Amino acid sequence: MTIRKGEPWGSAVPLPADLPTFDNERAAGRWLRSLSDRSDPIAFGLRGGDLARTMGGGGRDRFAGDVVCAPVDLVRVELDGVQHEALSHVVLRRQWWRGRVVLVMNAQYLCALDVAPRSHPNDGRVDVLDIAPEMTLRARLQARRRSRTGTHVPHPHIKVASVSACEFVFNRRATCWLDGVRVGTARKVTVSVAPDALLLYV
Repeated sequence: MTIRKGEPWGSAVPLPADLPTFDNERAAGRWLRSLSDRSDPIAFGLRGGDLARTMGGGGRDRFAGDVVCAPVDLVRVELDGVQHEALSHVVLRRQWWRGRVVLVMNAQYLCALDVAPRSHPNDGRVDVLDIAPEMTLRARLQARRRSRTGTHVPHPHIKVASVSACEFVFNRRATCWLDGVRVGTARKVTVSVAPDALLLYV
């Protein structure tokens, strides 16, 4: 069941001895795609990456003894009809510094940037930042600097929404990055949230 405002989330537990563990979302994503048994929830551990950091984890020296275990949502992504999945974020763009840029966040962080300060990995929703093509280079540089502290919004050229599903249509094919991995290009992208699909240890 997805988290509700004010409710406790996750618990401290001993690390299971046979638990699959990964350094980041990229490695975990490769493992997820290889699974033949996809019964929910899928349990694994993350030693680092944006999702682990969002959950207060990250840092291999801390991944021992008791760890935090919590249910986490999975992001399902369809690129021109082809199914994919993401753990932390979806980035749709041609370039960073011009044109439309869309960030779909299940985690708070995108590398060093605090992109979605209010994002929660188990609320049944994703936070969407849709950057308008009209946003100038200077404004984008300023927003990037401010995003290190999560103060880049509100901004008149950045639309922000929290949704359980969304669709994006681009005039020209956008490059699609899932958890930092380039997976191809698409004109039509649909995103939906699978609540409680994962059981994550960090």
